[in-house]
Amino acid sequence: MRGHFITFEGGEGAGKSTQIQRLAKRLRKDGQTVLVTREPGGSPGAEAVRHVVLSGAAKTMGPEMEAILFAAARSDNVEQVIKPALEAGTTVLCDRFMDSSRVYQGVSGGVDLEFILSMERAVTEGARPDLTLIFDIPVELGLARAAEVWADDGPDRFESEELEMHEKRRQGFLDIAEEEPDRCVVIDASQSLKDVSAAVDAAVTEYLERKQAAQTDD
Repeated sequence: MRGHFITFEGGEGAGKSTQIQRLAKRLRKDGQTVLVTREPGGSPGAEAVRHVVLSGAAKTMGPEMEAILFAAARSDNVEQVIKPALEAGTTVLCDRFMDSSRVYQGVSGGVDLEFILSMERAVTEGARPDLTLIFDIPVELGLARAAEVWADDGPDRFESEELEMHEKRRQGFLDIAEEEPDRCVVIDASQSLKDVSAAVDAAVTEYLERKQAAQTDD
């Protein structure tokens, strides 16, 4: 039986990385085999692309080239890591996936959406998310939280951009959630860590129960 594919999306400082590790621990405790991956990255080839993109080295190439680089990284991660895990019945948790390309290169980068979607269809065939958790947080609060993490290394290519750009991205994620309510659940990431965790648990539990009911009906 194919494993579950759950993606974590949202702006800077929303707490995705903390919640993905916490959910992985909970699901493993419940007896599930879990793989945690990320984008860009997750496989050796994709991690190499991650360094190029987040360092800002690709910025001068323009947003279209960045979109292509992200798609290349995603393709490698899907083929080398995600699809084999799903086929083995593993639950895959991914920190960012296709929606980040729609928002970062599309909404705020100005790349034609159909161009992004065409690459998305080619790359994610057989590995579309079953559930996407979108962590929503006011931009200024998210950036303040993220700044605490930047203390050692400084902000990356995307974290350092202007406030208006981050606002566009926040709305971009919310628009995706509104357009695809069967896949997406918005999590209020401005809450306490405990409350955010409870919201994540509720969304995942509801999804798993719905999947189990559908399999029983079949």
